Amino acid sequence: MGQFVNLTASDGFTFPAYVAQPTGTPKGGLVVLQEIFGVNSHIRSVADGYAADGYFVVAPTTFHRVQAGVELGYTEADMSTGFGLKTAVEGLPAPGVMNDIQAAIDHAAQAGKVGILGYCWGGLLTWRSACQLQGLSAAVPFYGGGMTAGDDAARKPQVPVLAHFGDQDHWIPLDTVEAFRQAQPGVEVQVYAANHGFNCDQRGSYDAAAAQLARERTLAFLSRHVG
Repeated sequence: MGQFVNLTASDGFTFPAYVAQPTGTPKGGLVVLQEIFGVNSHIRSVADGYAADGYFVVAPTTFHRVQAGVELGYTEADMSTGFGLKTAVEGLPAPGVMNDIQAAIDHAAQAGKVGILGYCWGGLLTWRSACQLQGLSAAVPFYGGGMTAGDDAARKPQVPVLAHFGDQDHWIPLDTVEAFRQAQPGVEVQVYAANHGFNCDQRGSYDAAAAQLARERTLAFLSRHVG
C-alpha cells in the first residue's frame, strides 16, 4: 500500500501525489496519470500493482489546481463532475497541470529511468508528456481521449510510445486511431476488441482479457525502456 505525499511544481504550487514503492530495489520510476475521476481507489490499485511489479510509482492529483480531494466513482453524475473538472484544468493558462506532471516525473526519477502511463484523460496527458516534458524514457497512453485528433495527433513524441485503444470506443473512433497510426509510424499502436475504459475493473466497460493483454504488453515495453 502506498501513501500520499506533497510535491511542489516549478511554479511553487504544492499538490498531493500517491506514491507506491516496491519491496526491493526499484526497476525504475513510473508516473501513473488518473482518469477524470481523481486518484481514486482504482488508480491507487493500479499504482500498487505496478509497484508490486518493481516500479516506484507516483500518481499525481491532476485536478488539484482546480479542486482538492477529488475521488469519484463511475456513475453518470460522477462522469459529469469529472468532465467539468477536466475542462477546468484544460482551461488553465499554459503550462498548467503539465508543471505538476513534470514534478511527478522528477520525484519518480530517484528510482532511475522513468516511464509514464495514463488512462482516458490521463492517456491524453501521457501523450502530451511524451511530446513536451523532460526526463522520460517511455510512455504508455491507454485510450487517450483526444490524442488521435486535431493538434494533439500531430505532436511529436520524444520517447518510445505504446498506445492502447479499444475498437468499440465511441469516444475515440477507430478511423481516427488508424489515421493516428499512419501519421505516427514510430508509435506502437495496439487495438483491442473492447470499449473505452476496458482496463478499469470498476466500470461496466471492463474487459478482463484486454486489460490483461495490455498490461502484459505494457510491462514488456517498460522492461525494455525503463528497466
